[in-house]
Amino acid sequence: MKRLLPFIIILGVLGVAVGAVVYMSRPKTLGNSPASAANSTAQARPSPAPTLGPVKTGVPGADPPHTLGPATAPVRIEEFGDFECPPCGAFHPILKQMRQEYGDKLFITFRENPLPIHDHAIPAASAAEAAGMQGKFWEMHALIFEHQNDWKLAFDVRPIFEGYAKQIGLDVERFKHDSTSDRVEQRIFLDGKRARSLGVNSTPTVFINDREVPFQLLPPETLRVLIDNELRAASQK
Repeated sequence: MKRLLPFIIILGVLGVAVGAVVYMSRPKTLGNSPASAANSTAQARPSPAPTLGPVKTGVPGADPPHTLGPATAPVRIEEFGDFECPPCGAFHPILKQMRQEYGDKLFITFRENPLPIHDHAIPAASAAEAAGMQGKFWEMHALIFEHQNDWKLAFDVRPIFEGYAKQIGLDVERFKHDSTSDRVEQRIFLDGKRARSLGVNSTPTVFINDREVPFQLLPPETLRVLIDNELRAASQK
């Protein structure tokens, strides 16, 4: 019997261990613990509706501004952008998508806000403004954003932008002259002055009906909710 006692003890310990493993391996339901119940409640709770900040007016920018859509549209979107800014490049197709979806319900304004951290931001803004002198701002705006990766690391961007000017049918010699003109420089300055008056310090900064949109709400799914909210509010006036 004394010889069997150690084996009996070992078997007993193994039995307890196996039982513990089986217990721990059981599937758990959400109702088994207060923590699980709390997690379930948190998952069921709807997220709050996205909201905008207070109305801001600021000083005027360049006049006339670059706009798309009717001035009477119920939703006004004003973007302060930098053509070399990657998030601005990412926002470009989002805003294009919103315009396709909402059409004349949107009045879109683009403001120049080239940041000093980007070497080619001012030349890019100047190229867009120079194209605007010939009525092709939005065509140049689209080309510069859509080919951002093609020029942002270039040593000299002027030949690239001149190529875009030729592509959209501009008088290239006039474009080259306008790119370095006082008028273009003044327009960029005035848009920057408006940006500072509104507290804009990054790009893209977007306002909907004069209220700033938090950066995290710029993806299409949340931007669409904000636009719908403004349309609903306009229909109730």
